[in-house]
Amino acid sequence: MEKKKGLRSQQWFGRDGKDGFIYRAWMKNQGIPSKEFEGKPVIGICNTWSELTPCNAHLRELADYVKRGVWEAGGFPVEFPVMSLGETLIKPTAMLYRNLASMDTEESIRANPVDGVVLLCGCDKTTPSTVMGAASVDLPTLVVSGGAMLTGKWKGEDIATSHLWQFSEDYRTGKMSKQDLNFAEACMCRSSGHCAVMGTASTMACMVESLGLSLPGNAAIPAADSRRKVLAHLSGNRIVDMVREDLVLSKVLTREAFENAIMSNAAIGGSTNFVVHLLAIAGRMEIELTIDDFDKFSNKIPLLANLMPSGKYMMEDFYYAGGLPVVLKELAPHLNNNALTVNGQTLGENCKNAESYNSEVITTLDKPFKDDSGIVVVRGNICENGAIIKPSASTPSLMVHKGKAVVFETIEDYNARIDDPELEVDENSILVLKNVGPKGYPGMPEVGNMGLPPKLLNKGVTDMVRISDGRMSGTAYGTVFLHVSPEAAAGGTFALIKEGDIIEVDVPNRKLELLVDAEELAKRKADWKPLDLGQNRGYVKMYIDHVEQSHLGADLDFLVGKSGSEVSRDSH
Repeated sequence: MEKKKGLRSQQWFGRDGKDGFIYRAWMKNQGIPSKEFEGKPVIGICNTWSELTPCNAHLRELADYVKRGVWEAGGFPVEFPVMSLGETLIKPTAMLYRNLASMDTEESIRANPVDGVVLLCGCDKTTPSTVMGAASVDLPTLVVSGGAMLTGKWKGEDIATSHLWQFSEDYRTGKMSKQDLNFAEACMCRSSGHCAVMGTASTMACMVESLGLSLPGNAAIPAADSRRKVLAHLSGNRIVDMVREDLVLSKVLTREAFENAIMSNAAIGGSTNFVVHLLAIAGRMEIELTIDDFDKFSNKIPLLANLMPSGKYMMEDFYYAGGLPVVLKELAPHLNNNALTVNGQTLGENCKNAESYNSEVITTLDKPFKDDSGIVVVRGNICENGAIIKPSASTPSLMVHKGKAVVFETIEDYNARIDDPELEVDENSILVLKNVGPKGYPGMPEVGNMGLPPKLLNKGVTDMVRISDGRMSGTAYGTVFLHVSPEAAAGGTFALIKEGDIIEVDVPNRKLELLVDAEELAKRKADWKPLDLGQNRGYVKMYIDHVEQSHLGADLDFLVGKSGSEVSRDSH
């Protein structure tokens, strides 16, 4: 049977004979009238709602507001689920399943009769995974983030996830009672939404807005604010027009858009996880982006947002101060302001009328909150392909440092020894955690910001240099080198570091060096044996066999690039 041309969905619903009959008949069991199949743009609402992903537990309600907007604009909304990744609960780490969720998103979009897609996401990995999957299909796509939760309140103080690290240290050293810890636990997460600070979830929401993938203002509206529902409704309106305009992802996700996102991330003090996710999205779009671009485009951008964990305020305050459009307007001299966004206007046009309502929360280029921002990429024999550090969350006095390595071969080794009062460590030591990279854990968990030894915490030490091939939470802080590549499990020099080795840190000169001569390293390399990861089945084995290193985005090698929206075979 010949298919009608036009909307992609009409290849299903526009057919005559038995094929069209069965496609339409089965959908009609949901009470859908015939007119909905007569050439209306079909909008897929890709929902990462799950009760096991608390950050996204309100997305079912938000989807209803997207549907209202789609109906109103003359479209036909269809909601579908994809794998939801909750950083809060999932083991061993949500990052292990980011690529799997991207596959779920990609195949769900391609295989079904949709003309455009709204991605509903919130918790850390649900944003990059759905964007990666949608990018590989390249239909008109728009993102609606879930929004941050309201600021926690505890004993008259504002608290959020970033306080967890201090609470943990205080509890371990007896400064905080179990009763107080339980009280804080009940006070922190007091509404729907993701972390209330500029952690990875908020960073991802800012990323999609700075890339042009969401309507202006999307990044900062709190989850509990009714304006989040209004934005969802307007997004439903807009995606229908995007289909009619054929405004596909590849017209928005240009090289210029990626540069804008990097500069924006520097200005807001965004999470280090931004690096591995943006690289993966660029790989799907076939945009040439390297880890060095994060240093290059961050280099001249100061920190403008006074937000935890780099500053004082919360995401709720950021929204009331004017949100991301204010930051983008202030960055206009640096940005590619002509970059197209999903509302059909340029990034510059979207922000030209933005106004700051609180100069303490959002500062200016002339008087920034901090001069150091963004992501610094360091290299050396420890990390031939690079490692990263977030200066705005680090201790300035540790940016140039030498110290003896205290080496933990695995996370289990760290957990077993870190609290030992006999551990040979002082405040000048450098903590090294191996085998927590993409292959080694597997999945690259957020353990890079290792808790300090209690024997030093009791002396008043609050920060030390820490190095790992893993990640750290966007809510965390400290002088932490992350994403070492090649990772220990891949046999890089990082795997060869021994207890007592001297490591030199020189962030201004972008250097991270193991001060061991080449001959000794060659001997160690000859004796090195990889860990037995003990994974021999299913997705985890596929992940280990095919995951790329962190400097490439830790995607699966066979997923890089676009595959398009065409379905190669037809079962009818």
